[in-house]
Amino acid sequence: MKQNKHALLKELYLIAEDALNTAQSYKNLSEQTLNYKPNPESWSILECLEHLNLYGDFYIPAIEKSILNAPTFHGPEMFKPGLFGNYFANMMKGKNGKIKKIKSPKDKNPVNSNLNIGVIDRFIKQTESLKHLLKQAEKVSLNKARTPISISNLIKLKLGDTFRFYVYHIERHMRQSEKIKTHNNL
Repeated sequence: MKQNKHALLKELYLIAEDALNTAQSYKNLSEQTLNYKPNPESWSILECLEHLNLYGDFYIPAIEKSILNAPTFHGPEMFKPGLFGNYFANMMKGKNGKIKKIKSPKDKNPVNSNLNIGVIDRFIKQTESLKHLLKQAEKVSLNKARTPISISNLIKLKLGDTFRFYVYHIERHMRQSEKIKTHNNL
């Protein structure tokens, strides 16, 4: 599945923009509502965002470094996903609207954390950085620039795959947070 670089970056930018707007709307909710859990094992809205913040702490600097170290590349490019990158991105995206539940690594699992509205501000800042990086990526090759992944520095993905994984991961948990909000009848 090859995809035009500009079309891919635009798709990912729009997903990030939607996540940003949703997070900004959460600032109007009470901390009690933001910490509501449908059941003890599930996450609250703030836990969903904190989980994303923990990934952002790794991926925002890694993507930025990849872009800064990549040679300038102008002109048309067709992005072709790599084997591992495509697997990870599709794992986040799901198939036919069905998203498979995945266990989070302990260091990225915020369950039962004491969280406040500052989590939203941090997520908004990271998402604004992500949008800026997606714009900067227009000037580099999504096929040639590489980034490490959070579970191993030994595996490096194409920049396009890293963007796809990271943005689809955000989309996945923003849907989860919206379901929590709906469950709480907001």
